[in-house]
Amino acid sequence: MPQHDSYLLVRTLQLTGLAHRARALDLCTGSGVVAVAAAEFGADSVMAYDICPRAVRCARTNARTAGVEVSVRQGSWRGALDCAPFDLVTANPPYVPSPGIGHPIPAAGGPERSWNGGVNGRVVLDPLCQSATSLLRRGGTMLLVQSALADPLRSVGILRESGLAVQIAAVRSIPFGPVLWACSGWLEETGRIGRGCRTEQILVIRADKL
Repeated sequence: MPQHDSYLLVRTLQLTGLAHRARALDLCTGSGVVAVAAAEFGADSVMAYDICPRAVRCARTNARTAGVEVSVRQGSWRGALDCAPFDLVTANPPYVPSPGIGHPIPAAGGPERSWNGGVNGRVVLDPLCQSATSLLRRGGTMLLVQSALADPLRSVGILRESGLAVQIAAVRSIPFGPVLWACSGWLEETGRIGRGCRTEQILVIRADKL
């Protein structure tokens, strides 16, 4: 089921009008909700990637149900580099800081690879930001959603260092979901959140290749 971050990304996509006539790519597509939205918002073509076979099946089904054409591929987002460049790249990668061994996360949090971003939440974010300029054609845009817990300023810095123009396109505060609730004690112990904090800020970062 799509979460708040996916809907924030869809809303940003709608408000910017970036999908219109675009060759679009959706990374870590999950249910495919963002890829389907890109097609509905007028993209000329939409490609989507996810490493999880179940997510790929789900995204394909949702695209068929919506009556739109989305080419959904199983594999790491790195496979999309062979198909670049794109006018539009949307991404909702795993970004939740995770304590790892000794701090089990309940099944209610969903498949771990869909949210686990490593101890700092940046296992996928760092290489994805470093590759953004290679994924985009000149004039293209990436919309990347992540948590404030995963150091968005680092994402902004990496994207700018690669020559992209960067801004924060959207921000929203949301209550903790099952994963962050399960991690909340560890997040407090390590100073990542204040005592008793149970809200998370999510952001959409926009990066333009001028």
